[in-house]
Amino acid sequence: MSTFVTLSSGQRMPTIGLGTWKSAPGQVKQAVLAALQCGYRHIDCAAAYGNEPEVGAALALWVGPGKALRREEMFVTSKLWNTKHDPKDVEEACRTSLAHLGLSYLDLYLMHWPMAFQRGEELMPRRDDGSICYSDTHYRDTWTAMEKLVDKGLVKAIGLSNFNTRQIDDIVSIARHKPVMNQVECHPYFSQVDLLAHCRKLGVCLTAYSPLGSGDRPWASPDEPTMLEDPQLGAIAQRYHKSPAQVILRWHIQRGVVCIPKSVTPSRIQQNLNVFDFSLSQEDMKLMDSFHRNVRFIVPTVERDGKRVWRDAEHPHFPFNDPY
Repeated sequence: MSTFVTLSSGQRMPTIGLGTWKSAPGQVKQAVLAALQCGYRHIDCAAAYGNEPEVGAALALWVGPGKALRREEMFVTSKLWNTKHDPKDVEEACRTSLAHLGLSYLDLYLMHWPMAFQRGEELMPRRDDGSICYSDTHYRDTWTAMEKLVDKGLVKAIGLSNFNTRQIDDIVSIARHKPVMNQVECHPYFSQVDLLAHCRKLGVCLTAYSPLGSGDRPWASPDEPTMLEDPQLGAIAQRYHKSPAQVILRWHIQRGVVCIPKSVTPSRIQQNLNVFDFSLSQEDMKLMDSFHRNVRFIVPTVERDGKRVWRDAEHPHFPFNDPY
């Protein structure tokens, strides 16, 4: 299986990238440097992660005239946050990410969520009761503004993140520049079979965030399954003399899904890239497919009346109220 997928824009996107979500300040620069050193050429960023300046500092040491890598050898993704959905804010938000990353263009710019929040600089604008202040800006209008970024050469391509099939169709129906990507939670316990098939039909690629199940998510409860410790997965890993993480990444790649595993540990960063020297058999691919439990780990939830509930479920564009 290739180390690249070809997007509908014609760009070649490395199938393994370094995820930077939850990478703490002071750690992400070293993680990016370690990744570049061992051969990563795809870095996934977002304004909301709050660490783009540090990612930019690492890129500056490696990429550009007189450096180890030419800019065109790198694939860098960033994302437009929910408070910047107003068409008047889109270009400025993109330029801010570019300035933080020290780049003149992005290879891919995604709408991070279909839901618009109140305009402003506060990442999570809240009312006195703690609820999020929403905006009624429609994601179609945000998309139209994002298309102008392609026209101006600020981004090579645009795409979506956390969009369901109905919302993707909605964008495709009005798009002048077609979405090339939908980035969503995807792992063996949440395999996104229907969404993947739908995206394929439209020529939209899929990127898996939390491709290893995000075992370090701070809100995990003790009784939740730990995917990397799944005994069936462990047995497959033993057969191939690989780690459970490497087997999962290989499963994604053989499905044609791009992965952005996050790590700040150099040995793990290296290990996550060493997945191109073996292939899973058809039987093992089917066995991996059977792990699906319809378990979504990355869920925006809040505490209400002693229960964890969907935080944004009342937003008209909240994507997870639909089946997929």
